[in-house]
Amino acid sequence: MSLAYSALAIIAAYLLGSLSFAVIVSRVMGLSDPRSYGSKNPGATNVLRSGSKVAAIVTLLLDAAKGWLPVFLVRVFGARHGLGDGTVALVALAAFAGHLWPVFFGFKGGKGVATALGVLLGVSGWLALATLATWLIIVAFFRWVSLASLVAAAFAPFFYVLTAGVAWEMHPGIALAITVMAGLLAWRHAANIKRLLQGREPKLGAGKKA
Repeated sequence: MSLAYSALAIIAAYLLGSLSFAVIVSRVMGLSDPRSYGSKNPGATNVLRSGSKVAAIVTLLLDAAKGWLPVFLVRVFGARHGLGDGTVALVALAAFAGHLWPVFFGFKGGKGVATALGVLLGVSGWLALATLATWLIIVAFFRWVSLASLVAAAFAPFFYVLTAGVAWEMHPGIALAITVMAGLLAWRHAANIKRLLQGREPKLGAGKKA
């Protein structure tokens, strides 16, 4: 029975992750489809280029929430159904994969930064706080959102492992899931990495919707 519950949790996490809130919020607020301008990425940063800070903030929060909720629910209620940290790791990956390859939007999703942060929050508030602080520091100094996302993602697995036994008990599956998410996030930022190396990456607040 626990295997069935685990499968249901993973599928539900993927379906929730597949909700592209950048597109949904833009439609509800009467804005242009974020896949049609700027970086064409359905994420909060590109929604900000529409000129609506409210839409960008709502998108950010909802994208983070869809990563946090399934992980949180399994951690809190999973034990009574035989679901352990292994399922937490798989649910985390499923929610993140849903954002990257959303079944409801032609499997063309965003880069996963906000959803990854939500997943980390579901694992541990301290882990999410440390990763977010890293992101904020890089943004404050360099104004490159992509660079901040890459650095924060790279540090997240180390934050998890290095603080194991202090803030939480480490589980190899969760550590691996966080590492895989960091790798996928870097892969989705391949174009940004190229522009960073060429000095052509736009900085935060430098661009608006054409």
